Amino acid sequence: MRILVTGGLGFIGSHTVVELINNGHDVIVVDNLINSKISNIEKIKMITGKIPKFYQIDVTDFSSFDEVFMDNEIDGIIHFAGLKAVGESILKPIEYYHNNVLSTINVAKSAVKYEIPKIIFSSSATVYGDQPSPLEEDAELKKTTNPYGETKVISERILTDITFAYSSIELCILRYFNPVGAHKSGLIGETPNGIPNNLMPYLAKVEKGELDSLKIFGNDYNTIDGTGIRDYIHVVDLAKGHVCALEKMKKGVHVYNLGTGTGISVLELIKSFERINKILINYEFSSRRTGDLAVCYASVDKAEKELGWKATLTVEDMVRDSWNFEKNYK
Repeated sequence: MRILVTGGLGFIGSHTVVELINNGHDVIVVDNLINSKISNIEKIKMITGKIPKFYQIDVTDFSSFDEVFMDNEIDGIIHFAGLKAVGESILKPIEYYHNNVLSTINVAKSAVKYEIPKIIFSSSATVYGDQPSPLEEDAELKKTTNPYGETKVISERILTDITFAYSSIELCILRYFNPVGAHKSGLIGETPNGIPNNLMPYLAKVEKGELDSLKIFGNDYNTIDGTGIRDYIHVVDLAKGHVCALEKMKKGVHVYNLGTGTGISVLELIKSFERINKILINYEFSSRRTGDLAVCYASVDKAEKELGWKATLTVEDMVRDSWNFEKNYK
């Protein structure tokens, strides 16, 4: 199939483009490069032997986005493009609602206008809000704890509504938990601009001396060591989940969690990073961050049963591949 990937040069997008190409699909990438690197195009070619067609376009600009569909016959859309930092969304809610919701509206408009039959939406565990884990796909979506999560809920509803209105569209919503790691080649990984919001790139910058210490937000949660518990998933497993979803798509709306089904604490992940990579990290505890939860991990039975997908890479793989990328990244 010929698949349009919005945000296809970002962390998750670039790894998914690699897996799509490796599984025989043609890929068209749209990315505005706000939080991604143009160099990933060449790195994707180095890994796969093929270079995806690329448009430097902001998906919120419908007239520019529309040109992609006029130029290409497209069989499906995987929609990653969006702002994604929980903490930042609390400080900049208007930017998050504008960017994330408008981009989804434009994807929906394009799918209807050009009769694109398949849409995969990059959603998040944040849509569940503060509910007991393990989180299951049929849980009621209550009020989330941050604007980022709300943009994902709204986007899910927009895409669900067009699927009901246009029965030819097949929609798969993938709710991610906490992606970490990098491609084993060391060529692509997580490269946020400025001070990272996610644990692994922040941790790596501390080790490289670019930041003084790693701040762990909260050590007074009711957990094994007082730090938050998360369901960390290797980004390559996550990318493979998109390929499985694409190849198993069917009529209607289908929602799947992509995680490991096991929670580990922030401190446990740091200790694993130190043990596997044989380095010590300077960290300090800070106050809890607004919008964070104590415990969040997935129920993953549905994805395994219906998609034949299951995370196979370990925490050790995650921390090893993350550091391997950081050592090679220029």
